Parts: sequence; structure tokens; C-alpha cells
Amino acid sequence: MKFYLLVFASFLLAACGGSGSSGSSGANLVNPAQFSGQHCPSTASANAEAFCLMFQDYLWYREMPERVNLNQFNSADQLVRAVRASHDRFSYVLSAEEYEARFIDARFFGYGMSFQIVDNESALLIRFVYSDGSAAENGLQRGDRITEIEGKTVAQWYADIEAGRATNDDMFGANDDGVMRHFAWIKPDGNALQADFIKREVTTNTVLHRSVLEKEGKRIGYLVFNSFIELSETELEQAFSYFKQQNIDELVLDVRYNGGGLIRVASQLASHIAWPTLQNKTFVTFSHNDKNPQNNRTWQFSLGQRGQSFLNLSRVLVLTTPGSCSSSELVINSLTPFIEVVQIGEATCGKPVGQQPEYFDRRQQVMFAVNFQTVNALGFGDYFDGLMPHCPVRETIPGDWGLETEALLQEALYYLSNESCSSASQQYFAPLLLQSPEQVRLTAPKQNLAQPFWRQWNEQ
Repeated sequence: MKFYLLVFASFLLAACGGSGSSGSSGANLVNPAQFSGQHCPSTASANAEAFCLMFQDYLWYREMPERVNLNQFNSADQLVRAVRASHDRFSYVLSAEEYEARFIDARFFGYGMSFQIVDNESALLIRFVYSDGSAAENGLQRGDRITEIEGKTVAQWYADIEAGRATNDDMFGANDDGVMRHFAWIKPDGNALQADFIKREVTTNTVLHRSVLEKEGKRIGYLVFNSFIELSETELEQAFSYFKQQNIDELVLDVRYNGGGLIRVASQLASHIAWPTLQNKTFVTFSHNDKNPQNNRTWQFSLGQRGQSFLNLSRVLVLTTPGSCSSSELVINSLTPFIEVVQIGEATCGKPVGQQPEYFDRRQQVMFAVNFQTVNALGFGDYFDGLMPHCPVRETIPGDWGLETEALLQEALYYLSNESCSSASQQYFAPLLLQSPEQVRLTAPKQNLAQPFWRQWNEQ
């Protein structure tokens, strides 16, 4: 089965390892012409095979360098990042183990929490927790602030790390099964808690929250969706079955941290929202490079193999941040020709392109080179600067999911009540009119892009 993915890749992602070119067979100095019309040699070094795959399938292969010294790079990932186009933030290489763990098996190793560093590096503000992890089992929730680890303040930990007296592994523990750390945290209401968290393999739920809010006679579904992977197919079906039973009138779809994933799951999500209006309609069209026109194709909306529940809505409100990327953007762009889509929050990351993962290096590594661009039914797909919100708002984290005082959800509820953006959003929007989309993106809160592509901030 072919997997088509739209995933956000940090351009600071560390090399994944694997075999390099030193001491291996194949030419060390290569140019694209050597691979014209040929299949990539699986017996060559990993670097040579990676370069060949890029030249054959890469969307912007014409912008690759004319000549490359394979010995210059310690890994295939380092090579790909060096030869990709200057505007490409997304092409990279993963080990087969990392790819299969995250996209196929939905596995993550750690305590099962995601956070951002706040309060002058004195606290870790929890963004979300996976329901299967030790953190959730001990009662940690979105909006909590971790202040101490192993009896040492977070501020002191980061001071020691910056001074070279400690490492991240000292603070959180090595990624080994059974590693334990004692955490102390403060709830939004001021209540202080502490517990021992234990690292282990965690199944990563992609539906982080679902609930129904009642406002002015309307039943409003609220869905927080975090990743488009195989596990999502079942979780989405369960979520929409719940919303259908609750007979909701409106849907707020929250993809603020969703960096993308499988395109067929994106189609499933969009179809659940507005079926049967979308039946037999174009979801997305792929355009490959001029070497691979046979791979160009158009996908129709589909509920998927498990698709039984759908809402037949004429409108959806979508909550976004710069962490909303790829398949998240595809859902917005593909629905826009057919139903009303109201985007609330911040500009998305800007990735109207995707990758078809390809194993190489004797199936030890997986190539994620951009090899197609996507457009919707109207032929639109030029949003490299991100999709701009109708109602601009910066997110807040006052507590757990579903709090109506959270800025993005609050704005969505205001819009549903008034059919317009709030005055606060309009005031926020005024200075943005003087900025380009790129400037707007650059003024967004900084994200930790040193983590793998599925982690926009920090995860442990």
C-alpha cells in the first residue's frame, strides 16, 4: 500500500544516522546526469541511493546542485538537507524504525506529555498529555505548570543546562524503559501536586479531546485532533459517531498542534464533516515533476473503510496556529470550495506539498523528499506563506481542553453567536494589515524546531 503524507519537517532535525558514504561502494563525486533514466542502484552507498532518489522523484529536482561529493556528508539525511531547494523546509530522511513507530504503530517513548517553556525558563506549561502515558495516569493535564523535577527547580535545571553543568537527559532521564523522575507541578487553581513519572512506550492517541457545548440553543461539537496516522481512522470514526449521537448543530475542529500525516485520513476527516455533500467531489489533485506525470492523480472525498458516521454540516470552524501544517491545511483548503470554512487563530505553517515515503538503504531508512504539490477542486494550492485566519487570535492555555475562556475556542463561540469576529480579534487584525503573510508568521511565538517533525514543541 502506498502512503501519501503531508507532514511538517523541522529543518533543524538532527541526522537520523544510518550508513554514510565513507568506505562504501559507488562514486563519491556524482552529478544528476548519471542517474537520468535509470533506477536507483540499491547496491550503492546510502548517500548515493538517496541522491539518486532525489533526482528522480524530487518536485524541485532542477534546483539541486549540479555536482555533489558524497563523502562530504555523514548521513543520507544530512545529504538531503544540503541538496534540497533553498525554499524547501520539508525534505528529510528518517530511520525505518522511527517512521514505522510513529506513522504505522503510533508508538512514542516517554512520559506522554508535551510542553512549552514559560515564565523565564522557570516552568513547563503543559500543552497536552497522551492518555496512555505515566503523566496522564498521575493526573497531569493541559494548563498545569511543572516547577520542579527531582527536587530541583526548573529554573535551576535550565541554568545548569545552559552553563554546561547538566544535560536534558539529566533533567528528564534517558529514554530507557523504567526510568523514573519525580515531578512537582501547580494546577491552574493553585493546587500543588507531585508524583513519580515512569518512562515507557506510549500509544499516542490522536483525538486529544471531544465534547459538546450548548450555546443559545445550539449544540456545538468540539474536536481536538493532533495527527493524521493509521490509528486516527478508528479514533475519528468513534469521535464522529459520538457527535452524531449527540445531534450537534456546529463543529469546531481544533488542529492547532497538528503537523500532518496521511492524506487518506485527511480525506476521511473532511468527509465526516460534510458528507454526502462531498460525495463524488474532488478532494485533492497531485502534481508531480515532469519525470513522473504518470503519478499525477485526483482523489475524491472518501469516508474510508471504517466511515459510517457523518454530520452533513454546511460549515466548520477550524482553530489553527503555525503548528497547523500539511494535512491540516489540506482539510481547510479542500473543504473551502464546498462548505463554509471559518479559520480562527493564527496563520498555518504553509505546506501545500507532500511526500510519498520511500524505503532505501536496504529498507533501513525512509526518504521523505517533497515529490508533489496539492491543489483543491478550484485549482488553488499556493499557500506557502500559510493560510490566513478570518479571525486572528493568539492561543492561551488557561487549563484543560474545552474551557470556554481559552482564546481560540472563545473566539469560535463568539463567531457562532454573532456571525462575526470579536472586537478583540478585529483589533488584533488591524496591525496585521500592514504586514506581509511572512512577517505575520515570523511574529508568531517561537517553536522548538529541533525536535522530530511530529513534535512542534517539546515532548517527553
